[in-house]
Amino acid sequence: MTQSRNVSYKVAMVGLLAALSYVVFTFGQIRITLPGGDATSIHLGNAVCVLGALLLGGVYGGLGGAIGMTIGDLMDPVYVVYAPKTFICKLCIGLIAGFVAHRIGKIDQSTDKKHITHFVILASCAGLLFNVIADPLIGYYYKLLIIGKPAAELTLAWNVMSTSVNAVTSAVVSSVVYLALRPALRKAGMFGILSAEGK
Repeated sequence: MTQSRNVSYKVAMVGLLAALSYVVFTFGQIRITLPGGDATSIHLGNAVCVLGALLLGGVYGGLGGAIGMTIGDLMDPVYVVYAPKTFICKLCIGLIAGFVAHRIGKIDQSTDKKHITHFVILASCAGLLFNVIADPLIGYYYKLLIIGKPAAELTLAWNVMSTSVNAVTSAVVSSVVYLALRPALRKAGMFGILSAEGK
């Protein structure tokens, strides 16, 4: 399998992950309306970012999740102003999860199930812990410039709560789905094509 063909597969997977993250975020969210016309939501869009990073590496996986959720924001009049923040935060989830999983844990090269499970969970938690801290903080300062300090402070606690719930559920879902998919992809001969960031 040539390098260019591997890249073609990964680009196709980015499109698939973008579509999946868009659908999960847009149609599977539980929206919480906040004062001032703002909103936050409980969703599994971040799980797609992490799953993509585990499967494809941080760059491709993070892009898939970031593109899909950014499109979701752009199509929603409540979230449209947050699209740039969404793209940056979701891309960073993928980059961090991919770095921990592939560069540190080298899960694409290992055959030790305990090692793989350990680093899958660690990578998921690392990427989503970043989001728990960065998403509300970036959102807070973003809102200061758009809707004023009182509204930003009022929605900060809700954003921390929803982001934390999203992080826990996304870490569990992405880890379970990856560990279930890995043997099937290996058996089908797809694992070597999709995995190993940078190969």
